[in-house]
Amino acid sequence: MLAVALLIPVKAEAVSARRAYVLDAVSGRELFSRNADERSLIASTTKIMTALIVCEQCNVLDRMRIPKEAVGIEGSSMYLKEGEVLTLQELLYGLMLSSGNDAAVALAIYCGGTVEGFAELMNDKARILGLTGTHFENPNGLDSPGHYSTARDLAVLAAYAMKNPIFYKTVSAKNVKVGERYLTNHNKLLWRLEGADGVKTGFTKAAGRILVSSATRQGRRIIGVTIDAPDDWNDHCRLLNEGFARYQDRQIVQAGQCVGTLDVLGGDSGRIQVLAAEDFSYALAEEECPMLVLPGPGFVYAPAVEGADAGFAYVLINGSAIGKVPVVYGATVEQEAEEQKGFWQRILKH
Repeated sequence: MLAVALLIPVKAEAVSARRAYVLDAVSGRELFSRNADERSLIASTTKIMTALIVCEQCNVLDRMRIPKEAVGIEGSSMYLKEGEVLTLQELLYGLMLSSGNDAAVALAIYCGGTVEGFAELMNDKARILGLTGTHFENPNGLDSPGHYSTARDLAVLAAYAMKNPIFYKTVSAKNVKVGERYLTNHNKLLWRLEGADGVKTGFTKAAGRILVSSATRQGRRIIGVTIDAPDDWNDHCRLLNEGFARYQDRQIVQAGQCVGTLDVLGGDSGRIQVLAAEDFSYALAEEECPMLVLPGPGFVYAPAVEGADAGFAYVLINGSAIGKVPVVYGATVEQEAEEQKGFWQRILKH
């Protein structure tokens, strides 16, 4: 029996994936989850991390001579030839459009010195991103017991990677020419789904069909991941379309807006307004009504200075915190003058 947590109103039987996760990349909100933390083989979706590290750590205009170690790698290939010279960007296209296992090895050797050294870079980045269900042993995703990830981790990784302009340029390309090679992106969603702009396909017999997708509409990006999904193209179209339709970005609070008041103890004024220091927006369903809550005892001690840090207001939906907004004092409240204090206040002070 599959564990299903439906936030997007798609019937469970309409999604073929054994594991799935849908993420609003802007707000970080989970939109759909099915066995999202179950570790599994991830095949060529591994190459998301491979490409990301190359984009971050190398100059993609650098040229490299293809070593014999990167030629004739099993599985999908861009058919590299020993001794030919290509830019890293051209190899990235071969990696992400043609899913070249040979391109993955070439890039790993260039960036990490060895495939093993590059795998260490991959795992270091996974730790930095908090991908606790992920471990890499190679740059291309060939099946290995110690090489795995989860639907949730792949979504977080993809959302982060899509912020990199070189990565985005690479995975959103439909067709490119590399020398005499004409490469077509294996990601059919680029043609089928409105706003689709990434990310990566994957398949091995042991892992099944795996797909990590991204689509952007009106400034919103949604990331979808399915693992072991016989009908993955339709799964992603249903899930991402429903994610855009059901949830809309709404501004919950605007900078300067009063989010509450606090009592001021020992001040020349009894209460003080607390103002939001910045805007806060979130993907909400139409029926959801967020609340703003100021934590703490409900009072401050004088003096309080206008514009000074007053901590955070928490944003709640159905009693659960979805974020926090920095807040400041809306006015200055001076400490009460000594002559205004009562008899017992003066006695207790001494």
